[in-house]
Amino acid sequence: MSIVNKRTKTEAVQPPSKDFVQMTPEQIVEQLRILRQHIPMYGPLDRDALKAMARVAAVSRPFVDASINAVGASPAVETALGATADDMRGDVSEVVRWSSVEDELTKVLQGVRAGNLTRRYHLGLAALQTYSISQQLARSSDHADLLPHIEAMRRLNMFGARLRRKRIEAPAPAAAE
Repeated sequence: MSIVNKRTKTEAVQPPSKDFVQMTPEQIVEQLRILRQHIPMYGPLDRDALKAMARVAAVSRPFVDASINAVGASPAVETALGATADDMRGDVSEVVRWSSVEDELTKVLQGVRAGNLTRRYHLGLAALQTYSISQQLARSSDHADLLPHIEAMRRLNMFGARLRRKRIEAPAPAAAE
């Protein structure tokens, strides 16, 4: 068993080299579609198949090891199964190797999600700042052309809508008897 080097949360990702060429989202999608053509057994499973397979796939590793030993000990079991103990050991190895791919893809997905959250944050912050700046500017008649935009932003502002809804939905205080 090898020890895997894990990056700590505080360790920064290395900056790209000077020859680095950033890809567009469309180029990355194209590359991912090409990559998935090279992944054996790739494909979606419907909910029922996923549930049925997950239950069987969840057998413990010690149980799998014991079954491999039984196959190796009995030619009758090997014949009935249609696989040798070495075949099964190869399957175990393949599962471990593909698990590392799964882990790496999960990290990539988490990184893409974090990047998109950051992009949405910057966009949302700019929109909220635009609303605030527009409100301040509209106090002057020189910027009256902003009033319809401010009204549209006011109607569409999720933060304000939530607050207004809570005030409207709040129950009236009970009268003291």
